[in-house]
Amino acid sequence: MSHKGEADRGPWHGRIDVHEGPRALRWHQCVTTLPPQAPPGIALLGFPCDLGVRRNHGRPGAAAGPAALRRALANLAWHGRQPLYDAGDVGGATRDTGETTLETMQAAYAERIMALLDAGHVPIGLGGGHEIAWAAWQGLAAQGARQRHPPRFGILNVDAHFDLRAAPEGNSGTPFRQIAEDCAARGWNFRYCVLGIAEAANTAALFDRACELGVAFRLDEEMGVGNLASIESTVFGFLAGIDWLYLTLCLDALPGGCAPGVSAPATIGVEPTVVEAVIRLTAASGKLRLADVAELNPSVDPDGRTARLAARLVWRLVREIARPSG
Repeated sequence: MSHKGEADRGPWHGRIDVHEGPRALRWHQCVTTLPPQAPPGIALLGFPCDLGVRRNHGRPGAAAGPAALRRALANLAWHGRQPLYDAGDVGGATRDTGETTLETMQAAYAERIMALLDAGHVPIGLGGGHEIAWAAWQGLAAQGARQRHPPRFGILNVDAHFDLRAAPEGNSGTPFRQIAEDCAARGWNFRYCVLGIAEAANTAALFDRACELGVAFRLDEEMGVGNLASIESTVFGFLAGIDWLYLTLCLDALPGGCAPGVSAPATIGVEPTVVEAVIRLTAASGKLRLADVAELNPSVDPDGRTARLAARLVWRLVREIARPSG
């Protein structure tokens, strides 16, 4: 059955179970375009950009990630209670030249994130390359810097890579090095934990830099289902030292067989059930302020399995944020 007005709703259309009653709802029936002065809720914000991936010599195509992710989310069952908004996609064209650059895209995203946080929403970014992280951080840091006492920020990254590269220009492999430098300039501690590091995909120089910066991490081989108790201890220990959490999920941390549609597929990876366990822990902490999913590349995801898995992770994130405490 078609949804009335679905032509105006872009990807937000799908099945309607008319005989199942008022609680048989799906995401496409519950998401609304973010209106002015909206009550606080969860706000999806697209970052249709792979300029950083291209600079980092990855496979281009992640700019189409937000649209594919919305399509995959549309038909999932809705179990939330809070408002769900689609805040659209950011653009990065300058007023003077009309040129879109990585830096203008990141600045536009940061500005939107700050506005969403100011309005009391929990933003969830839909990537796009992992250059989204530097943009997200700028918005979060700007909001935190306005507090009388800046909070202790923490970044938890589920990723096969440190993304601490020392490149002359920002790209998808540099965001957390850029954040570390920004923290140093502000006099803030850099609190960064990465779960799922592939030793074979990170040079010794990157491990050295991670150690120099005090980065906490677990290797992919330490992220199995049998390691859940230890993983939980790592996450709880990290959360204990922070006030505001930024959670970023890089899809290249997942096994390449179930997530081939990314810029750099993993050979081993972290099972989705473990990633969902991490999501549950972080959402239950009450410290989550901002999250995103990065590196969805539909051009190399012909059967849509990566988009469906990414949608499941966003679904889990929203489900856990919406779950009543206690």
